[in-house]
Amino acid sequence: MIEVLGLQKSFASGRGRQARQVKAVDGVLFRAADACITGLLGPNGAGKTTTLRIVAGLLPPDAGHVLVDGIDVSREPQRALARMGVLSDARGLYPRLTARENIVYYGRLQGMPRAAALRRAQQLAEVLDMVPLLDRRTDGFSQGERMKTALARALVHDPANIILDEPTNGLDVLATRSLREALRRLRDEQGKCIVFSTHIMQEVQRLCDKVVVVAHGRTVADGSVDALLQSTGQADFEDAFVQLAFGPEADAA
Repeated sequence: MIEVLGLQKSFASGRGRQARQVKAVDGVLFRAADACITGLLGPNGAGKTTTLRIVAGLLPPDAGHVLVDGIDVSREPQRALARMGVLSDARGLYPRLTARENIVYYGRLQGMPRAAALRRAQQLAEVLDMVPLLDRRTDGFSQGERMKTALARALVHDPANIILDEPTNGLDVLATRSLREALRRLRDEQGKCIVFSTHIMQEVQRLCDKVVVVAHGRTVADGSVDALLQSTGQADFEDAFVQLAFGPEADAA
């Protein structure tokens, strides 16, 4: 389980007399349960990526807390990070290594014995339908192949919680479908807590058990797709999102 409690984060913008603090995150609050896919939905610039970087321990918050299975990320980062697998928008595979070598190397960095990392790489390849890729160098991989390898690398230490930042960016239809199926299997068969950010309505409707809508750095709504449709009185989820994120006036326009 991941609990995000009132996160705030500002960044300096400009220089000299023009310098000012810009709030990227201004009170994001949500809970992501085990065996559940939680979508962090919002327009570009809403604070989704900054929020997930704080959750992953890559940025310190100015205020608020993140608890991963009850562990405070700021106070005990190593314990918390051991419970998470993170797939950021920068997938950063080593191009001269095979997919298997990339996965095993990351497992070794996580403190796994080599034999255990090798077994886990094979297991993940079967779950993610990437066995034919294992012994190919990642140089020249397609976006979908790179995504699968990066996801396997993030999962090699069998974390209970998975964080993905816009994982379908640049993927074609088949690769996107494959990723959705892999995430469903991780949720249904292994009970993983999965959080991913997106601005694509179809992904949310097809995949998410719960949706957290973020706008202007704040949580403005959360619930299932059906609950959000009901709360806004809309029949179309895109219309519901626009109303929640930008207000009824934007929806009317």
